[in-house]
Order: sequence, then C-alpha cells, then structure tokens
Amino acid sequence: MKRILILFSATLIVLYLNSCSKEKQQSKLNFTVAFYNVENLFDIVDEPGKSDEEFTPDGSKQWNEERYLKKINDIAKVLSSINNKELPEIIGLCEIENRKVLVDIVENSHLVSGNYKIVHYESPDNRGIDNAFLYRPDEFEVISDRPIHVSFEGDPDFHTRDILYVKGKTTNGEEMHIFVNHWPSRIGGNEETEYARVRVATLLKSKIDSIQSKNPSAEIIVMGDMNDEPSNKSLAEILGAAKPKETNSGLVNLMYPVFDQKLGSYVYQGDWNMLDNIVVSSNLLDDKGFCCIEKQGYVFHQEWMEYKNTDGNISPNKTYGGSNYYGGVSDHFPVYISLTR
Repeated sequence: MKRILILFSATLIVLYLNSCSKEKQQSKLNFTVAFYNVENLFDIVDEPGKSDEEFTPDGSKQWNEERYLKKINDIAKVLSSINNKELPEIIGLCEIENRKVLVDIVENSHLVSGNYKIVHYESPDNRGIDNAFLYRPDEFEVISDRPIHVSFEGDPDFHTRDILYVKGKTTNGEEMHIFVNHWPSRIGGNEETEYARVRVATLLKSKIDSIQSKNPSAEIIVMGDMNDEPSNKSLAEILGAAKPKETNSGLVNLMYPVFDQKLGSYVYQGDWNMLDNIVVSSNLLDDKGFCCIEKQGYVFHQEWMEYKNTDGNISPNKTYGGSNYYGGVSDHFPVYISLTR
C-alpha cells in the first residue's frame, strides 16, 4: 500500500511538471513588440548641459515629483495593458531623458514582474531626450547593442536622436535585429524639414542593407516615431517599406492598414497622423518561426488615455499643452505588433 501511494504521488508530480512545462512552452508561442513616444519624460532635476530647465519644480512647467510619479505610473499602466495575457517582451521608447526614468518605469508595480532589462545611450539631442529599449530577459537575450549617430553635412549644429540598434535572440533561438527611432520633427514645416528625415532614413536603410547582405533571411524590426506617415518619402521611397499586401523581399510597414483607415497614433489640428511606425522584414510575415498575427500593427488606446472634445472626437490625452498641465499620459498612443509561431 505504501509503495502504491509513493508511485501515485510520483505520477501526480510528473503530471504537474508536464503541465507546467506545457504552459511555459505555450507562453513562448506569442511575442509582443511595442513602441511608445511618452512625451517629454524628464525627471525633476536640472541636469547641466541639457535644455531641461522647464521640467523642474521652478521651471515654466512647474514639473514636480507628484506630477512625475503620476506620469511614470500612467506609462507603466499603459505598457502593462497592451497585452492582457502577459507583459510585452520588447518595448521601444522615445522622449525619455535618462536611465533614471527608465529604472522608475520598470520598477513600477505594473511592470516589475517582467524584470525588464534596459538598453540606453545618451543622445546628442539639444533637449536631452533619447531612445530606449526594454526587454524581458526570460524571453529575449541581447547579443549586442549600440547607438547609430546621425550627422548632417553642412549643418554641424543640427543634432537629433541616435538610432538605437539592438541585436538579440528569442528563447527559441530566432535572431532579431531591432532599430528604435525618433526622427527629426516637422517643426518649421513638413516640406522644409523633410530633408532631415530623409537623411535618417537613408542612414538606416544602409544599416539594414548591410545586415541583409550578410544574412538575407535576417529578421528585422524597425520601430519609432518617424514624424512621417507610411506614404511619405522617407518611409515609402527611401526605406522602401511597402504595404503588407505588397509583400516582397524587402521591408513592410505594418501600420499601413491603420493609416489607410485614416487613423493614427497622433492628432494634429484635428486630423489623425500615423507618425509611429513599425516596419519589419517580409520574412516576419511568412509561416516560418515567428510570424506577425494578421500581418498588421495596431494602435493601442483605452478610454482613460483619451481626451474627448465637445464634438466627441478623441485624441491622446497629453501631459502638457505649452505650459498648461493637463495630466494626461502622452500626446501619442503606443503602437504594437503581435508575433506567433
């Protein structure tokens, strides 16, 4: 009888372990990649060499600890809500000031269970804002990373954010090359500033071509606030990012379906703009390894992240409008893709 009980107990343990193993394996079948422009996420300290004076308690925006901690919590809540089953495996961010604000985000109660690791470099942006990369080490391993500096011949005083490049692999061994971007703004006019975005797109395309020349099947993900829409020259012509239905051996802009519906991630003068883009190599749309679900990207938003005007039109509920504090999360909505295998 004792031997039977021991065998029965051992069987239960094996069944339990197998069940846990299957659940763990199942969780790795899906992979979420998100990008979020978090709208001027500064700490409250005036840092020498950065134009961040307005984001201090004594500055024009009266940026204090209470407002800062609210924004940190709101950003973490947004990121944790994108996938209601588990936290995103990979997150790209822009408009963050430094590593401190990233640590505060990943240590927030909404994200702390993800044990996120951080990739961040200081950029030469005049205002001191950078790009960043967060990842769950249980699902993704970073092999190498570096900033890609963008220079402008004939205009040495023009500084913009570095492109952040990360090479890594997923738990099933798939190698990915990821670029986090924040291209020059349209301030001064769309046409007048187009050259700057074209310059960054040209540099990025050269880096992608270099990777693909060595490995034609390389899996590439480009994400960021490009300050251009999918049909603009920088993305459509220079980068060559086509619509998902026009899949070829090149790149695909997964935000085209949203753009074609005249929707977007940002509102300017009452119109939606699809400024936040996720571009991938076309092999992430095939049936080998990880594949993009429904072959498109999505804009994520919930009611608490929105501002609704008197006409009932919604837009991202921003933190500031000039020096006026509105208390929203960001003037952009995040974008994301879901991969499965």
